[in-house]
Amino acid sequence: MGVMKINPFYFVVQRSFDVISSFIIFFLLSSVSPSYGYDPLDPHGNITIKWDLLQSNPGSNDVKVSILNFQLYRHIEQPGWKMGWDWTGDEVIWAMQGAEATEQGNCSRFKGGQLPHCCEKSPFIVDLLPGAPYNMQTTNCCKGGILSSMIQDPSKFGAVFQMSTSAATDESGFHMPENFTIGVPGYTCAKPVQVAPSKYSSDGGRRWTQALGTWNATCMYSQFLASTSPKCCVSLSAFYNSTIVPCPKCSCSCQGLPGAKCVKFGETPSLLQQIKDSNRESPSLVRCSQHMCPIRVHWHVKQSYTHYWRVKITVNNLNILKNYSQWNLVALHPNLKSLIQVFSFNYEPLNQYGQINDTGIFWGIEYYNDMLLQEGESGNVQTEMLLLKDPDMFTFREGWGFPRRILFNGDECVMSPPDQYPRLPNIAQLGAQLSFSTILFSLWLLISCAEQ
Repeated sequence: MGVMKINPFYFVVQRSFDVISSFIIFFLLSSVSPSYGYDPLDPHGNITIKWDLLQSNPGSNDVKVSILNFQLYRHIEQPGWKMGWDWTGDEVIWAMQGAEATEQGNCSRFKGGQLPHCCEKSPFIVDLLPGAPYNMQTTNCCKGGILSSMIQDPSKFGAVFQMSTSAATDESGFHMPENFTIGVPGYTCAKPVQVAPSKYSSDGGRRWTQALGTWNATCMYSQFLASTSPKCCVSLSAFYNSTIVPCPKCSCSCQGLPGAKCVKFGETPSLLQQIKDSNRESPSLVRCSQHMCPIRVHWHVKQSYTHYWRVKITVNNLNILKNYSQWNLVALHPNLKSLIQVFSFNYEPLNQYGQINDTGIFWGIEYYNDMLLQEGESGNVQTEMLLLKDPDMFTFREGWGFPRRILFNGDECVMSPPDQYPRLPNIAQLGAQLSFSTILFSLWLLISCAEQ
């Protein structure tokens, strides 16, 4: 029976087909669509832009705009949101409260009198800073564009501003703008959809008024759209194994690649690199490491008691130029449902699927460790947690004591494959070593007794 010969070109074609197929799948998944930002740990999370038309007159329209962060653990930190849209006509903004346009634009068509606040076709609106004059404020404004997550601080998850608009040449009425953005990487906003009008209470709740019309634009987050590479990684260790599993090599970048900048230990960046602009996100400049991630999370199985076990979590900031305010950490582990105590972080379970309680969010205590400082001696936060040993599932075997997923500020962290996790020593090998040692000791005793 002859041996069938296979053309080596077949393997080249097959490999090329696999690569092309992977590229097509990635392209389809990476399409700019709000549905692509679905998060199974926060299935209903989104940022909603609510546009309320309060009054509409032939010469002007009064509008109230609300930005509501309905995400459980993702927040908007400095430099904050920066909302944008496109007018469908030649509308202008005459006045604003609670926010301001970044550019006034060309208002030369208006002769005499007070000029509009903004004449841009595509304006960008930013929140006022804390301490703004009272006559410029509205309710829930003036936080510098920072929005808390729903769990961390429900009282600061929204922002509101009001404005008076009109068309420069056409007085036919109100036209809803389009192409909304919030100016934060990773977020994509859908088209505005008209919903039931918002209602407002007055006179102590005895009277209700409602908007003439309400539109919602939903913005979803995608980590793949926010960054081309991960932003954090996880290292592991345990008391029962001397091996420390580091972050995987090149988790976030690789030294020597174009654009991969880092600072070696013992060196400091130049003063020009340390210049910070409060209106822009700080540039990423990290300490040189094998993983090149700005954030490293270390999970250490610290101790085992009769009925409990203890874990230590450390978050290191390796970013030279950036502090992380209102940071948070999401962990997925089956034993979190038996969590007894967390010692120096806040903790809240994420019961997004009813009785399944295997995911929780950790965040800093206000005025104590809610700010993760830039790289250095103080550039870390840490806690320990005590968990009950559930007899139905608890074990230290096969890396069970380590998390399934870790997210920092809503972004997935890179973890080593499970076969590299620290494991319990092999009992059979220990038994064999113990038996061999016992035999040697017995022989030594016999020889010693014979000599005597």
